[in-house]
Amino acid sequence: MYLKKVSGPRAVTLADGSVMTRSDLPPPDTGRWVVSRKLAVVRGVVYGLLTREEALERYGLSQEEFMGWVAAVSDHGEEALKATAVQKFRSQS
Repeated sequence: MYLKKVSGPRAVTLADGSVMTRSDLPPPDTGRWVVSRKLAVVRGVVYGLLTREEALERYGLSQEEFMGWVAAVSDHGEEALKATAVQKFRSQS
């Protein structure tokens, strides 16, 4: 079996003790961003599985969009990543 050479770790241990690997990240051509995919990218960057720049390039995200996801999770938790929750949590800020 051939493993593609990547810079950085192949797997990281999350705060809850679970292990996240690069295969847990959404595919690069992701077009529909549901909570679980957004959260996977945020966790991947926060825990060092990939760099912020790598995530922005891989998924075609803007700096503002990604930082909005990070801020939403840190301020209000995972529920804040839901599209229907955006206005609710923005009005509380």
